[in-house]
Amino acid sequence: MDERHPRTMGPDERAARTTGWEREARGWAGAALRGLEFVAYPAIAGAAFCLLALGVVTWLPALGALASALHRWRRDGDTRCFTGVLTAFPGYWRALWRHALVAAVVPPAMLVAIVFLAGRPEPVSIPLLAVQVGGLAVFAVYHLALAVVAGADPGGRPAWRARALVLAFGSPRRGLVLLAALLVAPVLGLPLVLGPLLFGPSLPVLCGLVLVDRVDASR
Repeated sequence: MDERHPRTMGPDERAARTTGWEREARGWAGAALRGLEFVAYPAIAGAAFCLLALGVVTWLPALGALASALHRWRRDGDTRCFTGVLTAFPGYWRALWRHALVAAVVPPAMLVAIVFLAGRPEPVSIPLLAVQVGGLAVFAVYHLALAVVAGADPGGRPAWRARALVLAFGSPRRGLVLLAALLVAPVLGLPLVLGPLLFGPSLPVLCGLVLVDRVDASR
Protein backbone atom coordinates (compact mmCIF):
# COMPACT_ATOMS: atom_id res chain seq x y z
CA MET A 1 0.00 0.00 0.00
CA ASP A 2 1.29 3.45 -0.89
CA GLU A 3 2.03 5.27 2.40
CA ARG A 4 1.54 8.60 0.62
CA HIS A 5 -2.06 7.69 -0.02
CA PRO A 6 -3.40 5.92 3.09
CA ARG A 7 -6.51 3.88 2.58
CA THR A 8 -9.70 5.61 3.63
CA MET A 9 -12.46 3.72 5.35
CA GLY A 10 -15.38 3.05 3.07
CA PRO A 11 -18.93 3.89 4.14
CA ASP A 12 -19.89 0.24 4.61
CA GLU A 13 -16.90 -0.53 6.81
CA ARG A 14 -17.41 2.66 8.79
CA ALA A 15 -21.07 1.79 9.35
CA ALA A 16 -20.17 -1.74 10.42
CA ARG A 17 -17.65 -0.51 12.98
CA THR A 18 -19.96 2.17 14.27
CA THR A 19 -22.73 -0.37 14.63
CA GLY A 20 -20.44 -2.64 16.64
CA TRP A 21 -19.42 0.18 18.97
CA GLU A 22 -23.01 1.30 19.41
CA ARG A 23 -24.10 -2.26 20.08
CA GLU A 24 -21.44 -2.62 22.77
CA ALA A 25 -22.43 0.72 24.29
CA ARG A 26 -26.09 -0.27 24.29
CA GLY A 27 -25.16 -3.59 25.89
CA TRP A 28 -23.33 -1.92 28.77
CA ALA A 29 -25.99 0.75 29.15
CA GLY A 30 -28.75 -1.82 29.09
CA ALA A 31 -27.01 -3.94 31.71
CA ALA A 32 -26.47 -0.86 33.90
CA LEU A 33 -30.13 0.14 33.59
CA ARG A 34 -31.29 -3.37 34.44
CA GLY A 35 -29.01 -3.33 37.46
CA LEU A 36 -30.44 0.01 38.57
CA GLU A 37 -33.95 -1.39 38.22
CA PHE A 38 -33.16 -4.05 40.81
CA VAL A 39 -32.22 -1.25 43.19
CA ALA A 40 -34.82 1.39 42.33
CA TYR A 41 -38.03 -0.63 42.19
CA PRO A 42 -37.54 -2.58 45.44
CA ALA A 43 -36.62 0.72 47.12
CA ILE A 44 -39.76 2.41 45.76
CA ALA A 45 -41.93 -0.49 46.89
CA GLY A 46 -40.22 -0.42 50.28
CA ALA A 47 -41.04 3.27 50.62
CA ALA A 48 -44.73 2.54 50.01
CA PHE A 49 -44.59 -0.25 52.61
CA CYS A 50 -43.06 2.09 55.20
CA LEU A 51 -45.81 4.63 54.55
CA LEU A 52 -48.54 2.05 55.06
CA ALA A 53 -46.84 0.40 58.03
CA LEU A 54 -47.02 3.64 60.03
CA GLY A 55 -50.39 2.37 61.20
CA VAL A 56 -48.52 -0.35 63.21
CA VAL A 57 -51.32 -2.93 62.87
CA THR A 58 -51.13 -2.46 59.11
CA TRP A 59 -47.64 -3.92 58.64
CA LEU A 60 -48.75 -7.42 57.63
CA PRO A 61 -51.28 -6.34 54.96
CA ALA A 62 -48.72 -3.80 53.78
CA LEU A 63 -46.15 -6.59 53.45
CA GLY A 64 -48.61 -8.63 51.41
CA ALA A 65 -49.24 -5.62 49.17
CA LEU A 66 -45.48 -5.15 48.80
CA ALA A 67 -45.12 -8.78 47.75
CA SER A 68 -47.96 -8.38 45.24
CA ALA A 69 -46.37 -5.33 43.60
CA LEU A 70 -42.92 -6.93 43.40
CA HIS A 71 -44.45 -10.14 42.05
CA ARG A 72 -46.12 -8.23 39.22
CA TRP A 73 -42.86 -6.42 38.53
CA ARG A 74 -40.93 -9.69 38.32
CA ARG A 75 -43.57 -11.55 36.32
CA ASP A 76 -45.10 -8.89 34.07
CA GLY A 77 -42.57 -6.06 34.13
CA ASP A 78 -45.07 -3.76 35.86
CA THR A 79 -42.92 -0.90 37.12
CA ARG A 80 -45.69 0.86 39.04
CA CYS A 81 -44.29 -0.49 42.30
CA PHE A 82 -45.19 2.42 44.57
CA THR A 83 -48.79 2.80 43.38
CA GLY A 84 -49.01 -0.99 43.06
CA VAL A 85 -48.41 -1.39 46.79
CA LEU A 86 -50.96 1.31 47.63
CA THR A 87 -53.55 -0.15 45.26
CA ALA A 88 -53.17 -3.71 46.54
CA PHE A 89 -53.26 -2.76 50.22
CA PRO A 90 -57.07 -2.53 50.75
CA GLY A 91 -57.58 -6.10 49.53
CA TYR A 92 -54.90 -7.46 51.83
CA TRP A 93 -56.22 -5.42 54.73
CA ARG A 94 -59.65 -7.00 54.33
CA ALA A 95 -58.12 -10.45 54.16
CA LEU A 96 -55.55 -10.13 56.96
CA TRP A 97 -56.72 -7.47 59.41
CA ARG A 98 -57.65 -9.97 62.16
CA HIS A 99 -54.33 -11.72 61.83
CA ALA A 100 -52.60 -8.33 61.65
CA LEU A 101 -54.00 -7.28 65.03
CA VAL A 102 -52.40 -10.27 66.73
CA ALA A 103 -49.23 -9.98 64.66
CA ALA A 104 -48.78 -6.37 65.81
CA VAL A 105 -48.88 -7.34 69.51
CA VAL A 106 -46.74 -10.48 69.62
CA PRO A 107 -43.31 -9.11 68.54
CA PRO A 108 -43.23 -6.27 71.11
CA ALA A 109 -44.24 -8.72 73.84
CA MET A 110 -41.46 -11.11 72.80
CA LEU A 111 -38.92 -8.30 72.69
CA VAL A 112 -39.90 -7.15 76.18
CA ALA A 113 -39.50 -10.72 77.45
CA ILE A 114 -36.09 -11.02 75.75
CA VAL A 115 -34.84 -7.77 77.31
CA PHE A 116 -36.15 -8.85 80.72
CA LEU A 117 -34.59 -12.32 80.56
CA ALA A 118 -31.28 -10.99 79.24
CA GLY A 119 -30.84 -9.02 82.45
CA ARG A 120 -31.69 -11.87 84.82
CA PRO A 121 -28.83 -13.75 86.54
CA GLU A 122 -30.79 -16.98 87.19
CA PRO A 123 -29.64 -20.03 85.17
CA VAL A 124 -33.22 -20.79 84.14
CA SER A 125 -33.34 -17.50 82.25
CA ILE A 126 -30.92 -18.84 79.59
CA PRO A 127 -33.23 -21.54 78.16
CA LEU A 128 -36.21 -19.21 78.49
CA LEU A 129 -34.28 -16.56 76.57
CA ALA A 130 -33.42 -19.10 73.87
CA VAL A 131 -37.11 -20.03 73.58
CA GLN A 132 -38.11 -16.38 73.17
CA VAL A 133 -35.44 -15.69 70.54
CA GLY A 134 -36.35 -18.85 68.66
CA GLY A 135 -40.03 -18.00 68.85
CA LEU A 136 -39.37 -14.53 67.46
CA ALA A 137 -37.38 -16.02 64.56
CA VAL A 138 -40.17 -18.50 63.78
CA PHE A 139 -42.74 -15.71 63.95
CA ALA A 140 -40.76 -13.52 61.54
CA VAL A 141 -40.08 -16.29 59.02
CA TYR A 142 -43.69 -17.49 59.00
CA HIS A 143 -45.17 -14.04 58.48
CA LEU A 144 -42.68 -13.25 55.74
CA ALA A 145 -43.72 -16.48 54.04
CA LEU A 146 -47.40 -15.65 54.55
CA ALA A 147 -47.00 -12.24 52.93
CA VAL A 148 -45.01 -13.71 50.03
CA VAL A 149 -47.56 -16.44 49.34
CA ALA A 150 -50.42 -13.94 49.54
CA GLY A 151 -48.63 -11.59 47.17
CA ALA A 152 -47.81 -14.31 44.66
CA ASP A 153 -51.32 -15.81 44.71
CA PRO A 154 -53.93 -13.16 45.61
CA GLY A 155 -56.80 -15.44 44.65
CA GLY A 156 -55.67 -18.40 46.74
CA ARG A 157 -56.63 -17.02 50.15
CA PRO A 158 -57.91 -20.32 51.65
CA ALA A 159 -54.51 -21.93 51.08
CA TRP A 160 -52.31 -19.01 52.16
CA ARG A 161 -51.53 -20.28 55.64
CA ALA A 162 -50.87 -23.86 54.59
CA ARG A 163 -48.63 -22.76 51.74
CA ALA A 164 -46.81 -20.34 54.05
CA LEU A 165 -46.07 -23.17 56.47
CA VAL A 166 -44.69 -25.28 53.62
CA LEU A 167 -42.60 -22.39 52.31
CA ALA A 168 -41.20 -21.45 55.70
CA PHE A 169 -40.77 -24.84 57.38
CA GLY A 170 -41.20 -27.49 54.70
CA SER A 171 -37.45 -27.33 54.10
CA PRO A 172 -34.86 -26.31 56.70
CA ARG A 173 -32.85 -24.69 53.93
CA ARG A 174 -35.74 -22.45 52.86
CA GLY A 175 -36.41 -21.43 56.42
CA LEU A 176 -32.77 -20.52 56.99
CA VAL A 177 -32.65 -18.58 53.71
CA LEU A 178 -35.71 -16.54 54.70
CA LEU A 179 -34.30 -15.87 58.17
CA ALA A 180 -30.94 -14.87 56.70
CA ALA A 181 -32.68 -12.52 54.27
CA LEU A 182 -34.51 -10.85 57.14
CA LEU A 183 -31.26 -10.34 59.05
CA VAL A 184 -28.98 -9.37 56.16
CA ALA A 185 -31.28 -7.04 54.19
CA PRO A 186 -31.13 -4.12 56.68
CA VAL A 187 -27.34 -4.47 56.81
CA LEU A 188 -27.07 -4.30 53.02
CA GLY A 189 -29.10 -1.10 53.08
CA LEU A 190 -26.80 0.67 55.56
CA PRO A 191 -24.77 2.56 52.92
CA LEU A 192 -27.93 4.55 52.12
CA VAL A 193 -29.52 6.90 54.63
CA LEU A 194 -32.92 5.20 54.49
CA GLY A 195 -31.58 1.94 53.10
CA PRO A 196 -32.58 -0.33 56.01
CA LEU A 197 -36.14 1.00 55.88
CA LEU A 198 -36.44 0.70 52.10
CA PHE A 199 -34.66 -2.60 51.55
CA GLY A 200 -35.33 -4.24 54.92
CA PRO A 201 -38.80 -5.41 53.83
CA SER A 202 -38.39 -5.55 50.04
CA LEU A 203 -35.27 -7.72 49.72
CA PRO A 204 -36.61 -10.54 51.96
CA VAL A 205 -39.87 -10.44 50.00
CA LEU A 206 -37.96 -10.76 46.71
CA CYS A 207 -36.02 -13.67 48.17
CA GLY A 208 -39.29 -15.30 49.23
CA LEU A 209 -40.80 -14.82 45.77
CA VAL A 210 -37.84 -16.63 44.22
CA LEU A 211 -38.35 -19.51 46.65
CA VAL A 212 -42.08 -19.64 45.87
CA ASP A 213 -41.27 -19.98 42.19
CA ARG A 214 -38.96 -22.88 42.93
CA VAL A 215 -41.51 -24.59 45.15
CA ASP A 216 -44.20 -24.23 42.50
CA ALA A 217 -41.84 -25.49 39.79
CA SER A 218 -40.99 -28.60 41.82
CA ARG A 219 -44.62 -29.66 42.17
